[in-house]
Amino acid sequence: QGPLVESGGGLLQAGGSLKLSCAASGRMYSSWIVGWFRQPPGKEREFVAGVRWRDGNTYYKDSVKGRFIVSKDSPKQTAYLEMNNLEPEDTAVYYCAKTTDWGARSPQAFSSWGQGTQVTVSS
Repeated sequence: QGPLVESGGGLLQAGGSLKLSCAASGRMYSSWIVGWFRQPPGKEREFVAGVRWRDGNTYYKDSVKGRFIVSKDSPKQTAYLEMNNLEPEDTAVYYCAKTTDWGARSPQAFSSWGQGTQVTVSS
């Protein structure tokens, strides 16, 4: 199983919305939790949201609850991160990765990292 592949980043103004995609080169397994992370310029990589492939259950970083929605499309073998009401502080490279540890938030618990997709929010 190769790395996951992110897409959908871009440049937009504050208050806008964007939907990122995360695809597997092979298949997503029911035991996986697909996590979304972001790394702002000059800062550490941080957990944003996770979705369990088996049942679609989700968990989030507190600061994005109510603005971001993580989801999955099993037939398309793709996970999504819908981001609404974006703020300049959301500017970062966004990554997806996988784990089998439900509730994990540390990047060290995840593997199969993609190259990331840049999201830039202007004020």
